[in-house]
Amino acid sequence: SHSFTMNMYLFVYDLVQFCGHSWIFTNMIIRFVTFGKDSLADTFHSIGLVMRLCQLLSVLEILHILIGIDKSRLLPRFLQITERIIILFVVINSQEEVQGKYVVCVLFFLWNLLDVVRYTYNMLARMGIYYLPLTWLNFSLCIPLYPLSVLAKGFAICVSLPYFESFGTYSIKLPFPFTFSIYFPYVLKMYLLVLFAGMCFIIRNLFSERMAHLGTGNIKNKRS
Repeated sequence: SHSFTMNMYLFVYDLVQFCGHSWIFTNMIIRFVTFGKDSLADTFHSIGLVMRLCQLLSVLEILHILIGIDKSRLLPRFLQITERIIILFVVINSQEEVQGKYVVCVLFFLWNLLDVVRYTYNMLARMGIYYLPLTWLNFSLCIPLYPLSVLAKGFAICVSLPYFESFGTYSIKLPFPFTFSIYFPYVLKMYLLVLFAGMCFIIRNLFSERMAHLGTGNIKNKRS
């Protein structure tokens, strides 16, 4: 049936994401245990590719919501996904000097920790398995970790600004007769405002999701 096929597709999607993020997470931890602080500087070089693939793949989640096979709310999900894509592809990927900074490791660590939990929860939920500690973790962990990741994103933008200023990456000067130029550091500074405004909205959504799934009685209903 159609719903079974869709469920299978979503299960496979979650499984692929789970494998990708688990690989990154394990890799980061093993490298840190083996090389200590030295491993942090070339984190992006060792796991950046898989990270970019996972984040590009996550754009499908917006599509899942649009076609109605995922019941999450569109705007919070859209904001979270675009935030990561902008930080990863525009800020970190375009400036090699930023790639070696510790903030990249902090960001990757937070993102992957959240995602390993989220995709594990999703996979089991698709099979109708609701494991109480995992449900609790999935809807609770994001509440402290999401604002931390926004701070790290903001910090990554601030760290990248001098490089965007000196290299002029993405800054556009339009030819005459347009006396108009786009100075990319200003765009990033404006994006910082969007990031923090979006954070308040997303945190409210995370709390309401947590209430919906962990409110008294809900877990019993899920199990029955």
